Amino acid sequence: MSINILMPALSPTMKEGTLARWLKAEGDTIAAGDVIAEIETDKATMEVEAVDEGILGRILIAGGTHGIAVNTPIAILVAEGESVPEAAAAPVAPVAAPTPSAPAAPMPAAAPAAMPVAKGTRVFASPLARRIAGQKGIDLASLKGSGPNGRIVRRDVEQAATAPAPKAAAPAALVEEAGFESIPHSTMRKVIARRLTESKSTVPHFYVEMDVELDALLALRSQMNAASPDEGPGAYKISVNDMLIKAAAVTLRRVPQVNVSFTEEAMRVYEDVDISVAVSIPDGLITPIVRKADTKSLRQISLETRDLVARARAGKLKPEEFQGGTFSISNMGMYGVKAFSAILNPPQAAILAIAAGERRPVVKGNEITIATVMTVTLSVDHRVVDGALAAQWVSAFRKVVENPMSLVV
Repeated sequence: MSINILMPALSPTMKEGTLARWLKAEGDTIAAGDVIAEIETDKATMEVEAVDEGILGRILIAGGTHGIAVNTPIAILVAEGESVPEAAAAPVAPVAAPTPSAPAAPMPAAAPAAMPVAKGTRVFASPLARRIAGQKGIDLASLKGSGPNGRIVRRDVEQAATAPAPKAAAPAALVEEAGFESIPHSTMRKVIARRLTESKSTVPHFYVEMDVELDALLALRSQMNAASPDEGPGAYKISVNDMLIKAAAVTLRRVPQVNVSFTEEAMRVYEDVDISVAVSIPDGLITPIVRKADTKSLRQISLETRDLVARARAGKLKPEEFQGGTFSISNMGMYGVKAFSAILNPPQAAILAIAAGERRPVVKGNEITIATVMTVTLSVDHRVVDGALAAQWVSAFRKVVENPMSLVV
């Protein structure tokens, strides 16, 4: 009996996603646990494993298709020797992905070719023809097959690839008009836009800014890194960001009223201090989480953060590694930014924006001296964190950073 392979829900908030590419082709034998496709969610591109075994009888939705609702049939799995039904039991028509123009960069070799679905009609083509069409950016629906029963075969695709492109054809994925390019939004970019708009429109933001001296923290960092082995399992390299993550976590323990979120019924005060760290990736922004950061050593935070950031940029984070968190940090100091204000990451009630440390003149007593100073800005949800409480938190954070021994004892 045939089995529908459905668009999976890869996170509690996922309602739709993009079928980035198929890793199996029609006719391939599938075993339970095999990775069959890559799905692009609002946060990352994730691998999908088969639950059942059988033959991939028919791909219903082509790789690269956007806006596929959760639980939509995307393929049909059949037993060996079983005939393949023409369609899934309850097909749902997705929004077809833009088709790249002929000069577009070729897809990875493991990805099957796009199989356009137009007006409910399936395009009959050999697996090799589909793969070549995907690599060359050719719409199979535009070809006439020369194979048995009108099936599109390799020579049809190769002939289309060498034929001159119609002058009137315009690329769907990248349209050039009057000096600008129109680039379709990724699923992640759409979700970021929606959530940030909701956050800024519905959450009353309040900001507190303060200058913090870094010299003592930098000196402690140098001492710790000098004590690290050069290589081996015990080696580590503490970054300033690692120390600021720990400092924020320690401060949240001292001022737990900021480790909260707002609901219509009550204010939630969280027991654990889970720090979300903003990481820039090509499609936007993702916030992997350092869980229970206040209980971890600087070495543990350094190793964990390095691993999380690397896998975030590779699109390999698990949902539980970027969903949740009780407080966020956004550090743009590496770009030389003097100061900035970050937008809250609901339902969290606070996010700390960290700017660059720079040498500035400061007044100490009756004298002017030079110190390394950074400006931090705390954005809070004013529904649960009042201005005085925000100022108390930032003041406590400054004390922790300027007297950093509390980070190691």
